Amino acid sequence: MTPSFIAYLAFLFTSGQFAAEAPKAPVKPAPAVVAPAAPSIVVTREHRDDAPAPTAGAASFGIDLATSTAGATRVAAAPTADEVVDGVQAFYAGITQVTAKFRQTVTNVTFGDKKQTDGVLYIKKPGKMRWDYKTKKNKKSTTNKSFISNGTYLWVVEHDNKQVVEKNLENNMLPVAVTFLYGKGDLKADFKAELDTSKKYGGKNDLVLKLTPKAASAQYKTLYLVVASDNYRAKESIIIDGAGNTNHFRFYEPNFDKAIKDSSFDFDPKAKALKNYRIINADEEEAKAEEKKAQKATK
Repeated sequence: MTPSFIAYLAFLFTSGQFAAEAPKAPVKPAPAVVAPAAPSIVVTREHRDDAPAPTAGAASFGIDLATSTAGATRVAAAPTADEVVDGVQAFYAGITQVTAKFRQTVTNVTFGDKKQTDGVLYIKKPGKMRWDYKTKKNKKSTTNKSFISNGTYLWVVEHDNKQVVEKNLENNMLPVAVTFLYGKGDLKADFKAELDTSKKYGGKNDLVLKLTPKAASAQYKTLYLVVASDNYRAKESIIIDGAGNTNHFRFYEPNFDKAIKDSSFDFDPKAKALKNYRIINADEEEAKAEEKKAQKATK
């Protein structure tokens, strides 16, 4: 157990230790789900007095055309990085729950290793989330690891290792790179935002945010968010650490209307099904580590 819970959480998310064999056929992202109102984009065409006026048919493509006499073509400015961040925060502030499939790809540049996992994500306000990592055995999908939080506690359930790590979140809040998904945290407060135009991530019509933490972080050097241009939902999240390792999440088939039971986020480490599991209290482990560190310092 590491002294820092956040470092431990980041390790679990980024190490890929729980990687299961991913399906060979790539998962095709579903069309973007329409939720909060999409930003309006206006393209303005200016023409000379003797030029033909735009036809009404042009509007059928969802583009509004207006005329003047300047004799030039002008395209409305794309949204700024701050506007995209505001759109992302507004989108997730405006939803109450979401269920989505995800695929995580972890790349270790030092060893040239790449691991891929698939799972299902559940988020419900206020502050509840659940990440179920899946693996296939005998053509059946089973959960081999889960991150479960009711907003007060976080449990990391490792079925393969038969252990549960429990952590009180009262004094150890999750990073905003996670909490923005359920409408908490302020991306602008924690990150410097700019638009990435390298086309390394995302599709043709996506917006890509490059977020650099304002304070040095052991968990990530850069965070990229691939954002749908029609409603500002996050389609992909890419975390790059100081060593250049990449943790890439892709989100598929989001459902913002499906009700999620509160019981999905409740957890009893002493449940009968976990009878033979080792229960680790992360707070106690951290306290022991700090005590040992203090004893060494006094010697």
